[in-house]
Amino acid sequence: MSSKSADMSVEKMVQVEESLQRVLGLKKMVDRWQNSHTYCLWQMTLRQRRNPYAILRMQDTMAQELALANKQLLMVRQAALHQLFEKEHRQYQQELNQMGKAFYVERL
Repeated sequence: MSSKSADMSVEKMVQVEESLQRVLGLKKMVDRWQNSHTYCLWQMTLRQRRNPYAILRMQDTMAQELALANKQLLMVRQAALHQLFEKEHRQYQQELNQMGKAFYVERL
């Protein structure tokens, strides 16, 4: 009986050892999952913190571009208006010339 009880205790020890190895393997897997989960949460919060700054920079850049576009549009409109005035002035000069009249021009 003692050899059977020794065999039983060795078998139980082997079973306990195997189950301990499985538990350790599962614990390592859970630890890796927790580390991965923590890293993912950290990355998400990092993106959330960075994102407002990127949005602010983009809004600032868009505002600057819009201001420049408005300035350019104003310059284009002014140039077009200037050309229109010059064209009308020449047209009036021609009409006055045909009637034998002219604009008064002060000469220095």
